[in-house]
Amino acid sequence: MDPLIIFIVSAILVVAAGVFFAFGMKARGKAEESRALADLEAKKTLETARLEAEAQVERARAAAQKAELDAKDQVLKAREAAENEVNRRRNELADLEKRLLAKEDALDKKVASAERREQDAENRGKNLEKREKRVAEIEEAAQREAEALVAAQRKKLEEIAGITAEQAKRDLVRELENEARLGATGLIRRIEEEAVENAQMKAQRLLAMTIQRMASEYVAETTVSVLDLPSDEMKGRIIGREGRNIRAVEAATGVDIIVDDTPEAVLLSSFDPIRREVARRALERLIQDGRIHPGRIEEVVDKVRAELWEDLKKTGEATAYEFGIADYHPELLKLLGRLKYRTSYGQSVLQHSKEVAWAACHLASEMGADVAVAKRAGLMHDIGKAIDREQEGTHLELGRQLLKKYGESEAVIHGMECHHGDYEPRTIEAVIVNAADAISAARPGARREIIETYVKRLEKLEQMTHGMKGVEKTFAIQAGRELRVIVDAKQVTDADCFWMSKDLAKRIQSELQYPGQIRITVIRETRAVEYAK
Repeated sequence: MDPLIIFIVSAILVVAAGVFFAFGMKARGKAEESRALADLEAKKTLETARLEAEAQVERARAAAQKAELDAKDQVLKAREAAENEVNRRRNELADLEKRLLAKEDALDKKVASAERREQDAENRGKNLEKREKRVAEIEEAAQREAEALVAAQRKKLEEIAGITAEQAKRDLVRELENEARLGATGLIRRIEEEAVENAQMKAQRLLAMTIQRMASEYVAETTVSVLDLPSDEMKGRIIGREGRNIRAVEAATGVDIIVDDTPEAVLLSSFDPIRREVARRALERLIQDGRIHPGRIEEVVDKVRAELWEDLKKTGEATAYEFGIADYHPELLKLLGRLKYRTSYGQSVLQHSKEVAWAACHLASEMGADVAVAKRAGLMHDIGKAIDREQEGTHLELGRQLLKKYGESEAVIHGMECHHGDYEPRTIEAVIVNAADAISAARPGARREIIETYVKRLEKLEQMTHGMKGVEKTFAIQAGRELRVIVDAKQVTDADCFWMSKDLAKRIQSELQYPGQIRITVIRETRAVEYAK
């Protein structure tokens, strides 16, 4: 290799080594300078930390000394408070002990006094027993002597009077009974007259107020409905060829159609008013339509029957709305609507129920009773008649079952079940419903009675007095609302007349069924007739 190149390379290496050495020395100096500065800062920090630690130790020592002094102070105060409390309790116990000692002394004295009184009472009891025995012996001897004297006296009196003591006692009792009966008769008559007078005044006032508030329309229903025709020619169309149309109507409705000589009218006969209404509506619709044949008849009858049941439901809802009752069960409303075509003695049961509800409502308001209960019971009192022709049982029992089934209250059910007197009323509302039912049924023109039933009732009423002592004649007058009994004045006294009317009234109430009330009048008179010639 060329020596020049080697020299140049060597020179470059030497220069580079010098440069590196210079830089290394300079860095070393800086590092030593930094280390010196760091050592100085560390010494300052350590000195500062040492001084702060010493200061904190001094402060902690001072705080500990202060806390120790405070704790000693509190301990001293607590000890003083405890000593004071102990002294107070000791004083209280000493006072209590003194009082207990005093009470013990007092009790000892009382016990001693009680023992002395007990001993005195025991001694007195013994003395009383001795005296009671002596008194009993004396009383027994005196009683024996008095009984002997009374027996001797009674024997002398019986010998003088000629009757025994038992006979005299019976005579005296009979006489006293007659006097008491006559006195009781007068007293009862006076009390009854006063009660009747007051009751009539109050009843007249209540009825007057009720009648003023209630006005009702009444339409009598029978077992026959009349259907007006536009012309007599329509009768032939209703009958149809060989009577097929009329037979189809009767088969579909269950109603007998009577075609007679009555001009422009036919009669619909059935005991079921709903069937009569279905037949009447169906025939009216067929007459208006003009198409009358068996197929059309069945179609119209089915449609009219469905519409009628819907109308009955609406009638029940309207009735409930009229009385302001919104919580009736829907089935009860349907049954209530059915009462529109149910009659009793020719009276519409729905109209009768509405009259009873209004009367019961007004009577309850005047008497301070529960108006809501009286109104609901009055409106539903004959609800059983809506199904009594379809199910077995009286309308009363069926009504109780329906009201109980559809959630009516016991008060309403009790008011309903008492309206015929089959149950003893326990509430004033039940009495009011009973009275309202009688008012509606007994008012003039409300009901009609079959002549045979009417005659039988009058005959049975007159036969009530058969076999009674002293009865001469009996007359049922005023359409059976008064019974007059004429008695023999020689056999019947005035007091007997009074009791006879009472007995007849009870017997009629228990044996007869009648609308309203029946007045019983017993007539006793003495006539002296002489002729001057």
